[in-house]
Amino acid sequence: MAAEEGMAPSALRVLEEALGVGLTSAGATAEAVAAEGAYYLEQVTITEASEDDYEYEEIPDDNFSIPEGEEDLAKAIHMVQEQAIDTHILEQKTVLPSKPAVPEVIEDFLCNFLIKMGMTRTLDCFQSEWLKLHYASYEPTIRVLHEKHHTLLKQKMLTSLERDRAVKQISGLQASWRLMDTGHDIYVPEIRVVPSFEKENAPEGPTQKGLREAREQNKCKTKMKDNTKDSEFPTDMMPNPNLYLCKENIGPAKFDYKLNDIFRLHELPVSCIIVHPRRDILVSCGEDRLWKVVGLPKGNVLLTGFGHTDWLSNCCFHPSGNKLATSSGDTTVKLWDLSNGNCILTLEGHNHAVWSCTWHSCGDFVASSSLDTTSKIWDVNSERCRCTLYGHTDSVNSIEFFPYSNTLLTGSADKTLSVWDARTGKCEQSLYGHMHSINDATFAPRGHIIASCDACGVTKLWDFRKLLPIVSIDVGPSPGNEVNFDPSGRVLAQASGNGVIHLLDLKSGQIHKLMGHESEAHTVVFSQDGESLFSGGSDGTVRTWS
Repeated sequence: MAAEEGMAPSALRVLEEALGVGLTSAGATAEAVAAEGAYYLEQVTITEASEDDYEYEEIPDDNFSIPEGEEDLAKAIHMVQEQAIDTHILEQKTVLPSKPAVPEVIEDFLCNFLIKMGMTRTLDCFQSEWLKLHYASYEPTIRVLHEKHHTLLKQKMLTSLERDRAVKQISGLQASWRLMDTGHDIYVPEIRVVPSFEKENAPEGPTQKGLREAREQNKCKTKMKDNTKDSEFPTDMMPNPNLYLCKENIGPAKFDYKLNDIFRLHELPVSCIIVHPRRDILVSCGEDRLWKVVGLPKGNVLLTGFGHTDWLSNCCFHPSGNKLATSSGDTTVKLWDLSNGNCILTLEGHNHAVWSCTWHSCGDFVASSSLDTTSKIWDVNSERCRCTLYGHTDSVNSIEFFPYSNTLLTGSADKTLSVWDARTGKCEQSLYGHMHSINDATFAPRGHIIASCDACGVTKLWDFRKLLPIVSIDVGPSPGNEVNFDPSGRVLAQASGNGVIHLLDLKSGQIHKLMGHESEAHTVVFSQDGESLFSGGSDGTVRTWS
C-alpha cells in the first residue's frame, strides 16, 4: 500500500512533464491524495470530431473566382493582377468622362435675359442651337435604332392574312404531294371570275353605294387634274392704256371728302374692302368669316359668301371681275364664283394664317402670303402650288402683283420689302428702311412708286425703278394698317389705328385727315373714278366718303 502511495505522485509528475504543464503543486497533490485517494492512469482513445458540429462562414469572392476543375495557379495570378490594375485605374480616376456637363444655370440665365429684353427671334435661335449641341451625341444611336426599326418593319410586312394564306398553300401542296405519292387524282378548285354586269345587277346597300359614288367622283377629279396642264406665265402682256394717260388729262386731286353714309355689314371688325373694276359694287370681308357683295350707293347686300372656318383677312377680284379670291385665318385661300356665291376651289398648303392674296393680271395665277413666313404662287388651272417663296424671317403680311407683269411685292414683319420674280420664285431685291413691322405695301396705278406702312404709323414711298426710298412720313404712333393710291396715283390714303384716314398729297407733301371712325380703321380704298372713298373699321361698319 505504501508502495502504491509512493508511486502516485511520481506518475502524476511524469504526466505533467509529458504535457508540458504543471497540473498541480506538491501540496495540492498531497491534499488531493489524502482527500480522494490515489490517482491512476487510464488509456483513452480520442476520435475525430464530426464536421456537422462546426459552422462555416461564407467569404465573398469580390468578383474574383476560379471555376471548379480549372484551378490553375498561373490563371489565378493573372486574374489577381488584372483586378489590381483595374483597382489602380479607378483610384487614379483616369477613366474619361462621356461628355463635360454644362450647367443648366447658363441656359436659364441666357433665356431669361433674352425674354426680358424682348429678343424673341434670338431666343428661338439660341434654343434651337442649344438643343442641337446637347443632342448631337445621340444622333448616331438614334440613326441606328431607326434603321433597326425599319428592318423589323420590313421583316414583319407579311400580314396575318398572308401568313394564313401561305400556311394554307403549303398545307395544300403537302396534301397534293401525298395524293400523288399514293396515286390518287388531284382536284384543282376552279376560280370563278364574276363578270362586271353580274356585279352591277347584284343588290347594293347604302354603304356600298356611297363608296362607289365617292370613288367615281374622285376618279373624275383625278382625271381632270391629270388632263389639266400647268399655266404658262405671260411674257408679252399688253398693259392697260388707261394706266398711261397723259398728265394733262388728269383732274385735280381731291381731298375734301365728307362722311356720306355708314353701312353696318359685319358683326365683327371689317378686314378688307375692294371695289369692282367696272361695276358699282364693293366687297367687304370681316372677321365674322363672311364676305359680302354690296351695291352702291345704297349699300344693299347683294350676295353673302360663307365657307371659311376662321376670320377673313383679305380679298381680291379676278381681272374679269367675275371671280373673287379670299384669304383666311383657317390657312386656306378660296376662289368664288360671283354669279352664285359658290366656292369653286380651295387652295391648301400654308401652315398658318394667310394674311393676303392677289390675282395675276392674266387671271391664271393667285399669290398668297402667310404667317408661316412664306408666300405661295398657285396655278388656278392645275389647282396646285407652283412655287413657294422663301426668304422672309417673319410673318409675310402683304403681297401684290405689279400690274401686267410677273413681279411680286411682299411686305413682312421682319421690317423688309421684297421684290420677286414669279416665274423663278427668286427674290430679286430687298428694301430696307422700316424700323417696325410692315403691315401693308402696294404699287401706284401709274408710274413706278411703291408705298408701305408699318406698325408705328410710318409711311414710306419708294422708287420702284431704282429700288431706293423717296420720302418717309410719320403719322404715328398709331399703326398704319393699310395704304392705297387713288386712280391718278397722286393721292395716298392710309387707314390708321386711331380711326383717322390720312390723305397724303404726293405733289405738295401736305397731309389731310378724315375724322369719322369711332374706333380703329382697318382698310381704305378709292372708287374707280376717285370721287368716293370707302373705309372699314373694327366696329364692323363700312363708311363712304364723297
